[in-house]
Amino acid sequence: MLSEEEAYLLSPLILAYIGDAVWEMEVRTRLVLGGERKMRKLHQLAVSQVRAENQADRLYAIVETLSEREQLIVKRGRNAKSGSTRHHAKVTDYRASTGVEALLGYLYLSGKTERLQEVLEQLYFTKEENK
Repeated sequence: MLSEEEAYLLSPLILAYIGDAVWEMEVRTRLVLGGERKMRKLHQLAVSQVRAENQADRLYAIVETLSEREQLIVKRGRNAKSGSTRHHAKVTDYRASTGVEALLGYLYLSGKTERLQEVLEQLYFTKEENK
């Protein structure tokens, strides 16, 4: 793991790269532990949870619960220029999802596992209609 400062100094796109994997693993794990066993259904449910619009909605619902530093990491991720966008995603949703992924990557790489679990829990159980 890295120190908080080392993790903070990484490119927000690098943080988002790791955070994307963290979120994907969280979603897949919860779906399997929730009892779903059909591969097609698992895939459909996972895709709906990890799409940019869904991540953006979840971020908007919890952003006020984040510390100043965490909000700054989200902003850095949101403002990072990746040069590409996801298919079928609005630019604002894509950028917000990059912000939340950057936060997850930062928390994971800096070894803040307790806080990472808190944020994952908030994100996972936030309903889209809370936008």
